[in-house]
Amino acid sequence: MARSLSCDCFLKAGGPLLDVRSPGEFARGHIPGAHNLPLFSDEERAAVGTLYARRGRRAAVRHGLELVGPRLAALAEQAAALAAAEASLRMHCWRGGLRSSSTAWLLETYDLPCILLDGGYKAFRRWLRQALDQPRPVVLLGGHTGSGKTDVLHALRSAGAQTLDLEGLARHRGSSFGGLGQPCQPTTEQFENDIAMALQAVSPHRVLWIEAESVQVGRCRIPSELFHQMQQAPLVELQRPEQERLDHLLATYGPMPRQGLMEATRRIGKRLGPQRTQQAVEAIAAGNLRRACQVILDYYDRTYAHGLARSPHTPVPLVRTGESSTAVAQRLLAMEPTLLGHSL
Repeated sequence: MARSLSCDCFLKAGGPLLDVRSPGEFARGHIPGAHNLPLFSDEERAAVGTLYARRGRRAAVRHGLELVGPRLAALAEQAAALAAAEASLRMHCWRGGLRSSSTAWLLETYDLPCILLDGGYKAFRRWLRQALDQPRPVVLLGGHTGSGKTDVLHALRSAGAQTLDLEGLARHRGSSFGGLGQPCQPTTEQFENDIAMALQAVSPHRVLWIEAESVQVGRCRIPSELFHQMQQAPLVELQRPEQERLDHLLATYGPMPRQGLMEATRRIGKRLGPQRTQQAVEAIAAGNLRRACQVILDYYDRTYAHGLARSPHTPVPLVRTGESSTAVAQRLLAMEPTLLGHSL
């Protein structure tokens, strides 16, 4: 019989991770790195659940067996293809109930040892809230649009610093233009899962650099436990000449399709104003992206200043003129002891 482990032990156990929930459940959110091996389709799961509510457990189980029976051999082969040598398959469903235990019985009959997550994915979500709430010495990296914050964050990581790339996990750069050239965003639930697991890979006793963000990164919402820590953290503000910021924005967004740039500009039309919106759209259509960036940058600079005035942060300035991201990262690393003192 497959043994069950608490969430912390289950995550550290190693071995392939199988999620036997339906595809729809998996798509809403799953443990990062998991493979979906659904026992039922979304429609089949709904039918079994309805039968359980109307006629009880035995009728639901019988119908489930009728559905799954013809697929048992294929399920076992799929799991065998994912199995690693000398490692148990880790497996879970929603609450650690019938779906995972019955699948584990099948696979162990097929000589594939299994470990179950006690309490299932629901237990993982409870664990996640505690993991996100763990205090960490966070330092924020801020600055006006085009300051190159993300590049500096990546340079910090390359230099050995601990970083959390929220925009990378959200697959969005955080502005109206932030989704251009990016894959589809995850759900907020999946975003939380990815953050929690990323935080398990860093030490809670070393500085964690995070790019300053509003609570929403595209459609993904930063979990309240982490955002609260971000609001209390010291903020280093990159200050960069406007021409360098424009160069950076042109390098980032210049290759994007003009239609996408115009649509993103129109999305902020009410805040940009009709005259500026028209100027920016016309400049994009004419291929004068630097002029468009100048018009739009004025709006984002005013928005940044307004947001900073309302935030609890007192920025620590770091002037960046003509420096590479690697050079800036080295300067930031040298500032860590002072910033830590400021945050404690």
